[in-house]
Formats: sequence, C-alpha cells, structure tokens
Amino acid sequence: MRQRLAEMSNLRQRILAAMLGVPIILLAIWYDDWSFALLFIVISALTQLEFYRLLGLDGNQPLTAYGTAVGCFICLLAYLIETDVIDFDNYFLICPAASMIFLIKLYKKKDMKPFSNIGFTFLGIIYVAVPFALLIVMALRGGTYHPTLVVGCLLLMWASDIGAYFAGTKFGRRKLFERVSPKKSWEGSVGGALASAAVALGLAIYAPVLQPWQWYSVGAIIVVTGTYGDLVESLFKRSIAIKDSGTSIPGHGGFLDRFDGLLLAAPFIITFLKLFA
Repeated sequence: MRQRLAEMSNLRQRILAAMLGVPIILLAIWYDDWSFALLFIVISALTQLEFYRLLGLDGNQPLTAYGTAVGCFICLLAYLIETDVIDFDNYFLICPAASMIFLIKLYKKKDMKPFSNIGFTFLGIIYVAVPFALLIVMALRGGTYHPTLVVGCLLLMWASDIGAYFAGTKFGRRKLFERVSPKKSWEGSVGGALASAAVALGLAIYAPVLQPWQWYSVGAIIVVTGTYGDLVESLFKRSIAIKDSGTSIPGHGGFLDRFDGLLLAAPFIITFLKLFA
C-alpha cells in the first residue's frame, strides 16, 4: 500500500488524503461536542509527539511522553471547563502539571543539557497543545457548542492552502520568503487569499453564527497567520535539515505539516472573537 502511494503524484496523494481525512474530521465535528474534542485531542497528541520526535533528530531530549500528556491534559481541561463539567478554577491545575517538568528533569542523569530540553518540552506544549486547546475554547464559546464556527475556520484554512498550492504551482515567480521556504511565492499567497475570500463570502451568506464582517476578518486572520505559521514550521524543519515533518498524511507530510497554519492562527482567532464577537 505504501509503495503504491509513493508511486502517485503529490497532487493525487493530496486528493486521496482529503477524501479519507476530511469526512472523518467533519463527521466528528458535527456529531457532538465530545467527538469534536476527542478528535482534536488525538490530533494534538499526534502533532506534539511528531514535534518532539523531530527535536530528537537534532540530538535534543525533551520529555516526550510527559510533555504530550500535559498537552492532552490542557485540551481536556479546556473541554471540561467550557462545558461547565468542572469549575473555571481547575485551569490552575496546569501550573503543578507543568512544573513537574523541572522535577522530572532533575532525575535525568544522562541529560547533558537539561534546561535546554526543559525549554523544548515547554515549547511543544505552547506551540502545539495550547492552540488546539484554544480551538476547543473557541468552539464552546458562551457555553454553547458551535460546530459551524469550527467547520468555517477549517474551510477557510483549507481554501487558503488549496488556492496557494495551485496558484503557486501555476503562476509562482516571486519568492515570498526564500531564506526560509524557497517554494513559497507571492502569487501563491494571493491565490490563497482569493480562495479564502470566496469561502468567507459563502460563510457570510450561509453561516450566520458570525456576522459577515466577522467572517471576512477571520478569513483575513487565517490567510496572514496561516502563512506565517507555515513559514515558522519551515524555519523549524530547516533548522534540523528535513523536508517534511513526517509521512503520516500522504501528499502533506506529517501532522505538523498539515496543521502548522492552525497552530499560529488559533490564538489570533480566539482573541478576535473574544474581543469583537
């Protein structure tokens, strides 16, 4: 099976991955709030494990299992608190859970750079788990589950990615940020912005969970921060001299490759919604 996938073009691999993955994601989101939360807790864990694995390739020793467990704990807390299962004050449980990282590293005798690896462990939590937790908070804003809001954000992100891919492949000439990502172009960015704008227009008409100007604003946030999120991940991969973060998703690389834009976009989206929606 893997051999047959390897023989396909990158575009065909992307289409196949979308045909298999998108229905699963949408079904989990639409089914109920707990299936949505479970899906993104699993995705968060897989992405964070991938991030720590890549750090290991560069000789680092983050607390992979414990750091990922703390990340999942933060996402679970976000769900339980936002659904009023437990009190808001339980967010303070994150403090001792995260502080345990220092104590665990204290007993790692073979770690020659414990504080560097403590920092990398925290980075995995902040860079990966916290944005997914914020996505859960966004979906449950006001104590009510808003699947349309999550689906809308994903559609905007996917539209931006697809538009950028095809426009960049067809018309890409001017490099966007050649030092970090030689393949990304201004033409691709414009294509992604236009595709996202078209989806935002559709959401403004058919998804009244937000006002039209709010959908347009969320679309703009996703285009800008999603692009920077992709560049940040490219910078990370470039620093450890790899092309893709993994091979988990055919045509896309790994989970980090697929959700890098969301990791940077989620904090800006939730901030915008808290302040203006």
